[in-house]
Amino acid sequence: MDRHDFLIGVDGGGTGTRVVLADAHGVEMAQGTGGSSGLGLGVERAWQSIEAAVTQAFERAGAVLDWSRCALACGLAGVNNRDWLAAFVAQAPKLAALVIESDAYTTLVGAHDGAPGVIVALGTGSVAAALDEKGVCRIAGGYGFPSGDEASGAWLGVRAVVHAQRSLDGRTRPDAFSQALLARTGAQDRDSLVVWLCAANQTAYASLAPLVLEHGTHPFAAGLLAQAGADIANLIDALDPAAQLPVALCGGLAEPLTPFVPSSHRARLRAPLSDSAHGALRLAQREAARAAQAAKP
Repeated sequence: MDRHDFLIGVDGGGTGTRVVLADAHGVEMAQGTGGSSGLGLGVERAWQSIEAAVTQAFERAGAVLDWSRCALACGLAGVNNRDWLAAFVAQAPKLAALVIESDAYTTLVGAHDGAPGVIVALGTGSVAAALDEKGVCRIAGGYGFPSGDEASGAWLGVRAVVHAQRSLDGRTRPDAFSQALLARTGAQDRDSLVVWLCAANQTAYASLAPLVLEHGTHPFAAGLLAQAGADIANLIDALDPAAQLPVALCGGLAEPLTPFVPSSHRARLRAPLSDSAHGALRLAQREAARAAQAAKP
């Protein structure tokens, strides 16, 4: 075997990390999962989550982890922040090869198998990306929590908790939706909800998103879901105004939010061919081949 004995693709976001492990020829061996590795939650935490997921994959494959024998490609949330990216690279173990891209790009590569297309990734955060015939990647959205990431889990949670706030101070009547939100936060009254709000990060807000879907017929939740669908359509239009490219919704919220996408755009949707972790694995394989070619005399 050559120096790149193992190829690893990593999909890292605000909620969790997924890893795909393959041999030097790209044959998948195992997968692993870990905690959040979006760079906005801390570089050290990101590497800890990635290492845990990679270690799990190696254990499942019955192999021994040796970073120096690995070509690692990561698709991570937050790499557009140059300081975070530099810190992440600085803490990397000694690897045979390292590729770092945004999770939007690896999701795009995986969804359309490297061919032209559009994706809208919907998870803890959100971002849309398009790849054209020339291989140029363009991005829409994805500006991050708390101001951006429309239609994401955190976006839904930030807006949903407003209903719980209003129910506590009399601006609206308490109901099943507000009670479910309060139960999820562990709050019993105004003061305890304020404590939760002061400590909440994007992952905490995203934990409220399933409640919006569960209470989708509630007028407040229904309004949020309708807006999410409209925002998804707007992201698609920004990247493909001529409506020529195939579109895939990806991530944990892709399936539950599909019914809220306007029918004009929903008709263009197709299932992603593979996921972000496999898109990253494709990049790891390409980088390993490039490095092997460069090493030839």
